[in-house]
Amino acid sequence: MAATVIDSLLFRDAFGTPAMREVFSDRALIRRYIEVEVALARAEAACGVIPAEAAEAIARTCSFEALDLDLLRRETDNVGYPILPLVHQLVHQCGEAGRYVHWGATTQDIMDTATVLQIRAGLEIVAADLAALRGILADLSARYRDTPMAGRTHLQQALPVTFGYKTAIWLAMIDRHAERLEELKPRVLVGQFAGAAGTLASLGAEGLRVQEAFCRELGLGVPASTWHVARDGFAEAVNLLALVTGTLGKIALDIMIMASTEFAEVYEPFVTGRGASSTMPQKRNPISSELMLAAAKGVRQQAGLMLDAMVQDFERATGPWHAEWMAIPESFVLTAGALHQAKFALGGLIVDEARMRENLGISRGLIVAEAAMMALAPHTGRQQAHDLVYAACRFVNERGGTLAEALTAMPEVTAHLDRAAIDRLTDPANYLGSAPEMVDRVLSGAARGA
Repeated sequence: MAATVIDSLLFRDAFGTPAMREVFSDRALIRRYIEVEVALARAEAACGVIPAEAAEAIARTCSFEALDLDLLRRETDNVGYPILPLVHQLVHQCGEAGRYVHWGATTQDIMDTATVLQIRAGLEIVAADLAALRGILADLSARYRDTPMAGRTHLQQALPVTFGYKTAIWLAMIDRHAERLEELKPRVLVGQFAGAAGTLASLGAEGLRVQEAFCRELGLGVPASTWHVARDGFAEAVNLLALVTGTLGKIALDIMIMASTEFAEVYEPFVTGRGASSTMPQKRNPISSELMLAAAKGVRQQAGLMLDAMVQDFERATGPWHAEWMAIPESFVLTAGALHQAKFALGGLIVDEARMRENLGISRGLIVAEAAMMALAPHTGRQQAHDLVYAACRFVNERGGTLAEALTAMPEVTAHLDRAAIDRLTDPANYLGSAPEMVDRVLSGAARGA
């Protein structure tokens, strides 16, 4: 029976994806262990450390299908690690060649390298999802480049922006995550083969040659030094996922607030029954955004755990390493789930441009008070202009009307600005600053990185 949302029959596709769950499944992990053991045998044969025919037999004979998985589970529970029980069975499978299985290796070599292979596969999925999401956000940014809406600071209307400007900010974050993902690969996708205390002493003078051949067999980088207790690479990978899901959480929060009844500016795609309430038929809850936000919080917790796991004692840790076994798979699965939800929510996002314009007008021009102040400042000085417009804003708040009407009633203002100028200054669509041009810059960068 499932104990977490990651493998729950009910929740697993809300919080993850089948592809990422498969990468981190037990069966896939055990296959990775075997792949690593075979690669080690081939590397050692290439370096003349073990007979070539033994390596060929190991590669030919080692079989996941022939394993007694129940025995492997019981012995792993007893030993505390899966490699020794696995090696027992592989040795039996390989007959005479079995004496050379796991030659000169230590348990952590096999487990760490298998985890690297999982991370490599997981990052490929994340990279593909990021690329798809970049395309979706680029389309939104281009389409709504000039669509005015209220920009908000401290949840109050501040100045006009465009919806394309908002989505371009989201896109720029995703662009940077895609860059980070590529940049970390040389640091993270490296093999681990170093022996008991990390010195390769069991292989004598051939140790570093075997290590290089081993990494080459698996298509991994060669580490400069043993990283049994140097866990910055794995911590970096999970903290990248925390950055990715943190961005998705921010996007989700924006969507949820903009989808609230009082804002009503955007909605997640309509699917019959999705987001429905058991008691309130009118409800249309932003389910994907809620799941994205929850995943962001979950991955953040695991990122912190990975930082804790970096604090390891001497040449082999007495517990922090085990924390990674929890944090890495869950982080990748939750990230894949959040990206899946983001592609759905943003790929079919419903944008109500009319409601954005309506909301932009609810302040009766106050949202562009800065525009009036800056136009008046060359005539009166900035501080006096500020005080005049501030007084006009107070009048609107206390007595009603619009900012344009309040300014028109002030002789100190009309001495410098006529009604046409005041109307132009108090139209929010005329005070977008460089927002559209910033969209263009983000789209240009996204195109280069595609």
